[in-house]
Amino acid sequence: MKLIRTITMLTGLFAALGAGAQNNIAEEVAWVIGDEPIYKSEIERAYQDMQQDRVPINGDPYCVIPEQLAIERLFLNQADIDTIEVQEAMIQQQTDAQMNYLIANLGSREKVEQYFRKPFPEIRDYYATNMRNRYRISQVRNNLTKNLKVTPADVRRYFDRLPADSIPSVPLQVEVQIITLNPVIPREEIDNVKARLRDYADRVNRGESEFSTLAILYSEAPEGIRGGEIGFMGRGQLVPEYAAVAFNLNDTKKVSKIVETEYGFHIIQLIEKRGDRINTRHILLKPKVAEKDLVTAIERLDSVRADIVNEKRFTFEEAARYISQDKDTRFSNGTMVNAETGTTRFEMSQLPQEIARAVATLQPGEISKPFIMKDPKRDRDIVAMVKLTNRIDAHAANLADDYQQIKNMYEESAKQKIVDDWLEKKIEETYVRIEDGWRGCDFEHKGWVKSR
Repeated sequence: MKLIRTITMLTGLFAALGAGAQNNIAEEVAWVIGDEPIYKSEIERAYQDMQQDRVPINGDPYCVIPEQLAIERLFLNQADIDTIEVQEAMIQQQTDAQMNYLIANLGSREKVEQYFRKPFPEIRDYYATNMRNRYRISQVRNNLTKNLKVTPADVRRYFDRLPADSIPSVPLQVEVQIITLNPVIPREEIDNVKARLRDYADRVNRGESEFSTLAILYSEAPEGIRGGEIGFMGRGQLVPEYAAVAFNLNDTKKVSKIVETEYGFHIIQLIEKRGDRINTRHILLKPKVAEKDLVTAIERLDSVRADIVNEKRFTFEEAARYISQDKDTRFSNGTMVNAETGTTRFEMSQLPQEIARAVATLQPGEISKPFIMKDPKRDRDIVAMVKLTNRIDAHAANLADDYQQIKNMYEESAKQKIVDDWLEKKIEETYVRIEDGWRGCDFEHKGWVKSR
């Protein structure tokens, strides 16, 4: 793997934060790139962090890491030349998400500070700088490769020149269509959920209970474990119904009215507003589907299946368009799309396990019996049936069946060559000084060691 593919590792998740013990390392200069030094302490920190994160290092770390740091310097210098600007709102959102992740995993803001032995604002500033640099580097790469044009002839030539041991193996893949029904939730169950939420809200508003305590005890949201706090979010990061209520809250002591979203019913409490972002906590309750309503939905889908398979009254595709309640697939005849690849093909491990079990016993063109599954987005029971459209057995990749995959491989290879050629030229044009003791390396790229 080329070093440029791993330059985002060089700062590591904990770089420049991980250990105050590095303070006793003398500020010895190891490399100079242009007019910017690379210090031994930077290299030591990055090495420690890569060990902590178990990042593999292909070679001597005191050769690999300085070269990675030097490559980053070259890209950031080019970003300055290209006057690449960063959308600060995006950086702030990503930084907030990272800080929320740390708080969720370590338990609290204070524990984050204890772990890193740094004040929280300093930790946050570090992450913002790191994300800003990564964005600018990615934009330089995009600028270098944006004019790449790929033709079918290019892909064929690339594939024909691939050594036999470089042709990837493609595991078993399937193409699947789906119809889903959401069982009706009784009004009594919805009323019960709302009554519980009103009780929680009244207890907080009267000062009898802390919202965060009730969230820990009763909320069905993942954030419940940390008192319902979701962290700073922009309006676009929240579902519309939640955002509409949350952004109108002003009193941090009061609780919102009940809010219904696709995930269930919520009550919300404001923690803090910061510009166009807001931090709230919430309690989520999800109405439960009764067993009899699941049975009713299964019977309905079983009747639909009989009309397709036995009576030939309509096709699976027509049923998907007019009956299915899966909004992601109903307008494409029920065809499922793999979010990881953007194609209609799935490896069995990429399917929800209930669908994978149903598909495993089908032949292309066959329709499963209805079954109960968890909606992967909303964590609620729904009823589904699937049709196996196609099964592609495991095989060595070929142009007829796997053109898109091979095209992606070619594009990645061609882009990497453009970047590597640019990098070789940039190294040649840039003043580089490597101090004694750091020069005896077999570097990935040529031209670092200049003749004196």
